[in-house]
Amino acid sequence: MVLSLQNVSKHFDTAEGRLDVLIDVDLDLAAGESLALTGESGSGKSTLLHLAAGLDKPDSGRVDVAGHILSDLDDKARAAARRSVVGIVFQQFNLIPSLDVAANLAFHARLAGRADTSWENRLAEKLGLVGLMKRYPEQLSGGQQQRVAIGRTLAMRPLLILADEPTGNLDEANGDAVMSLMLELIAETGSAMLMVTHSTRLAARLDRQLTLTSGRFAS
Repeated sequence: MVLSLQNVSKHFDTAEGRLDVLIDVDLDLAAGESLALTGESGSGKSTLLHLAAGLDKPDSGRVDVAGHILSDLDDKARAAARRSVVGIVFQQFNLIPSLDVAANLAFHARLAGRADTSWENRLAEKLGLVGLMKRYPEQLSGGQQQRVAIGRTLAMRPLLILADEPTGNLDEANGDAVMSLMLELIAETGSAMLMVTHSTRLAARLDRQLTLTSGRFAS
């Protein structure tokens, strides 16, 4: 398994008291498999994604990403594991303003020691970025920045792709094209993908769909 969550729970303390966001969640995701995670706002989708990314730790339970037991690691070790095996596409673009598109596209791959110019050029072509490679983020539209962010994630060929509404800033046609590219990468490299989405249409394109309700998977 590329991703395995076992009896994972997470709560937050609020002014109104304890808020249980995830309750004894189990989830397995194999290499080459794609899973859509749906649910109402506040159901725990983003929290689950953050735990799988090693951006946070569960209160209890085990989070295993490609043999890295993230739930047992400190912040520094989780960050190292994340750089080596996880690619993340969040709703925020998080591009580096001082780098042009070409450098942003290659950034994570270079950090991971997996820079591959031919693969980056292929991604640029498929994402419609070839004519934008010398531009800086401030010179791009929101949709163009989102495509760069997605390309940056795919450039490192991660074992696990975590995506939070990855096509949210694209029109339907471009969103479908980007989703096809992400699914193509899974087929080509054996990556696994966990995607949070509110789109039932996009969710249906993935291998499996799960719905979170009040911190648990709906039966």
